[in-house]
Amino acid sequence: MRSRVGHTSGMPIERDERPWGSYEVLLDAPDHKVKQLVVRPGRRLSYQVHARRSEHWFIVSGHGVVTLNDAPVEVGPGSAVDVALGASHRIENTGADDLVFVEVQHGEYFGEDDIVRLEDRLGRAG
Repeated sequence: MRSRVGHTSGMPIERDERPWGSYEVLLDAPDHKVKQLVVRPGRRLSYQVHARRSEHWFIVSGHGVVTLNDAPVEVGPGSAVDVALGASHRIENTGADDLVFVEVQHGEYFGEDDIVRLEDRLGRAG
């Protein structure tokens, strides 16, 4: 099956390793992007905001805590979290196994330079 952007479904368009785990881009369309992210045990993403996109996260496996506008929410398989445009957010793996979630981004722009890091263990905030 082919998607409208000429990509075979199920095959990642882009894959990247990060200090917290990895991600794969599954679909990259003009108005949305779909990623699968894997967060290793004890790791977390930076606390960040986006100016040009909202996100919807669906937890596939593992357990963690999402911090959304400074409020912690425990998540596990089947949990869903909506990250509104401009909301501060991060996810942390609090379990013993990988935390896997699917992220659907919706908006006008999906570049990595739309990330404003508010807090980051790797010194990338600011």
